Amino acid sequence: MASNVNPTVRRRRLGQELRRLRELKGMTAEEVAERLLVSQSKISRLENGRRSISQRDVRDLCGVYEVEDHRVVESLMQMAKDSRQQGWWHSFGDIPYSVYIGLETDAASLRIYDPQVVPGLLQTRQYAEALVSGALPETAPADIEKRVQVRMRRQERISATENPLRLWTVLDEAALRRVVGSRSLMREQLEHLVEQSRLPHVTVQVIPFDMGAHPGLNGQYAILEFPDTADSSVVYIEGVTSDLYLEKANDVQKYSVMYEHLRAQALGVEQSRQFIADIAKDYAR
Repeated sequence: MASNVNPTVRRRRLGQELRRLRELKGMTAEEVAERLLVSQSKISRLENGRRSISQRDVRDLCGVYEVEDHRVVESLMQMAKDSRQQGWWHSFGDIPYSVYIGLETDAASLRIYDPQVVPGLLQTRQYAEALVSGALPETAPADIEKRVQVRMRRQERISATENPLRLWTVLDEAALRRVVGSRSLMREQLEHLVEQSRLPHVTVQVIPFDMGAHPGLNGQYAILEFPDTADSSVVYIEGVTSDLYLEKANDVQKYSVMYEHLRAQALGVEQSRQFIADIAKDYAR
């Protein structure tokens, strides 16, 4: 979906602008909440783009911040209207990580580290089905299929002929050795991973077991960067009941530095490709 209509990104940009207006006014979120007789958490959710923003919310906030330029108010009102549009993922119903999908849809580049599994954007359908079924054993078959369909749709960012997503993936060897589904399924998955790694906009590196301790041992994370400089980078950490989004420059910088260490300690691109291919051959035996 084009960036000018992506509701997730629109909400995020609008929230950043509302935060800027509040800070220019010298008010805290608590003070604004008291003026509007709402909870402080609502103001925080509006500003971080996690909550849908109505035109009435924008009008009330602009009133509190004493915004006199009608063009500014009208522009923010239009952003609020656009942010309430639905992205392609909404047609699949309630998706627990819909905020992330909205960000990924508009991202220019994505850096992923995963110590356990092949990332969703590089999964085969069979691997995705086996992974979701194993990770969520109490999920109904229909919901599993919905999750898999969404995952396959997300992969269109990789196969796009115009402005494809720039993807950099660092995997731990465990993600290649963990047998998801069956050995034959794993062989197909790893062969697909090798094939995808040959795309000019996809880079795959592997950290082998014998590398020992490294900065990624704390777990999976992703760093999203956007084509518009007005949109700050985001670190995404997936959780069981809720996800974490880090947007402060200092936090993003720490994870970016950690990612550079991971890239430096991982095998080179060609070495990684051969490493994956060798494991695929092991599964074929």
